[in-house]
Amino acid sequence: MRRTIFLAFLLFLAIATSHAAVYDVRPDDPAMNDIADVPWATLQPGDVVRVHWRPEPYREKWVICRQGTSDQPITVTGVPGPNGELPVISGVNATTPANLNFWSEQRGVIKIGGANIPADTMPRFIVIEGLEIRGAHPDHQFTGRNNVVQNYASAASPIFIEKGENIIIRHNIITDGANGLFAASSDSAQSRNILVEGNYIYGNGIVGSIFQHNNYTAAINITFQFNRFGPLRSGSPGVNLKDRSAGLVVRYNWIEGGNRNIDMVEGEDTAVIRNDPAYRKTFVYGNVLIKQDGGNNQVVHYGGDNGNPATYRKGKLYFYNNTVYSLRAGTTVLMRLSTNDESADARNNIIFNTAAGTSMAMLAEAGQLTLANNWAKAGWRNSHEGGGFTGSVSGGPTMITGTQPGFADTAAQNFSLTAGSAAIDSGTSLHPDTLPDNALLSQYVKHRSIIPRPSAGPMDLGAFEYSAFAPVQIITAVVADPIFLRPFSAPLTASGGTGSFSWSVTAGSLPPGVRLDPATGILFGRPRRTGTFGFTVTVSDAAQPGEIASREFEVQVRRHP
Repeated sequence: MRRTIFLAFLLFLAIATSHAAVYDVRPDDPAMNDIADVPWATLQPGDVVRVHWRPEPYREKWVICRQGTSDQPITVTGVPGPNGELPVISGVNATTPANLNFWSEQRGVIKIGGANIPADTMPRFIVIEGLEIRGAHPDHQFTGRNNVVQNYASAASPIFIEKGENIIIRHNIITDGANGLFAASSDSAQSRNILVEGNYIYGNGIVGSIFQHNNYTAAINITFQFNRFGPLRSGSPGVNLKDRSAGLVVRYNWIEGGNRNIDMVEGEDTAVIRNDPAYRKTFVYGNVLIKQDGGNNQVVHYGGDNGNPATYRKGKLYFYNNTVYSLRAGTTVLMRLSTNDESADARNNIIFNTAAGTSMAMLAEAGQLTLANNWAKAGWRNSHEGGGFTGSVSGGPTMITGTQPGFADTAAQNFSLTAGSAAIDSGTSLHPDTLPDNALLSQYVKHRSIIPRPSAGPMDLGAFEYSAFAPVQIITAVVADPIFLRPFSAPLTASGGTGSFSWSVTAGSLPPGVRLDPATGILFGRPRRTGTFGFTVTVSDAAQPGEIASREFEVQVRRHP
């Protein structure tokens, strides 16, 4: 009976997807070697646009203003090159296709929502993945409608969501924009249900301006997970992740640099965001937050910044199991809460600064902060504001203090814990408001991936759970090289952990026709194409998923032995 139901389900999927089209944009296809050849104005649910890598960037920009469905999204996906290179979509000297007509061309390279051709609608169920999108900066020009050459706006971004619902931005590189990712909302059209995962967002901003950021978003229900946020453009004092949303979740990310690492302020775009019940609760957990020297001394900010406190978030920030690492030579402030109507619950975090412990403060000048089982250097303070401090900090006696939290290798930015760390088993239970939707289930993997967080005894502090087993290592240094267009087999070997391994390729690509057995670590198959192929193999301990190792390999496939 179960088999019959399952086969019926497969038949349903086959019928449901039978009308979906796949459009391959590739340099060797004269019928579709440009992105302009894709029928963007008539895309249907389930359609897939595959942009194949080529040595030169695609210098084209376009709008997506169509609707997919929950089971048949419209997907734009990159097909990587032989060494894992993502196809590059560059806004520099890009051209808008003649068969599209949309406003705010100067705001983005890939724009979602807001068009005349195709007819304007609320875009829904759109996926953009596996691309490198760059070049939306006022220093660059493009050719838009009616062959008008113009510069990008100061608020431009490689991906600009003017409006959209159920949008996934996944596994992209987003760089060289004024802003990086930008999502907007208005009284008439709110962006909703946005998932931003596994991206590398860096190098955005405008030199000398505080108004452009690596990320700038306003939506209802938006989640950032296992992204890598790198430093902004050199000389750009913007924020790394700035958000004005309701229902914000920031979890398992690596966020390095920015005037602040995270800025969570009022929903000034529309009262619809401010009146949404999720506006009053914000969740930030399992992240690595690296505070660079210079600029603002605050790591995170919660509340508002437009000078109208009536619009501020005035709810609670749940900040837990983050690893904060400050390189500031002067003072560091963990968080700024804009007014005493903002509160935060901070628990199970590691809050480390390379300067003296007295240089670290938990709060700026205001707000209500509750601490529970965090680690900080001895000498930490409630605030650096002295008599100007109007807020409150409670739970100080639960703080675990010392000189070092027991990081594995700070020079290599390895913030996992070593045996004997005071952070091991020192956590407390999570706040009831975080459960079950925001339970701590995963941890970040350098870079842009996650694994299940190990569960063994009381919770550890910080973003990484300690594992007592010997570190997993990949012993194999070189795959059989060269290999030829004939059947072959080459085992990869590892040591450490419990010896129960799970293998995967996490970056790049194997030669066509070659597979990696996830259980044995054996590369096998019959290569179908010559060339040089680069890929990264990752092994994890199947019994202790927190123990992992990766190694990059390169193989040459030749025609004759």
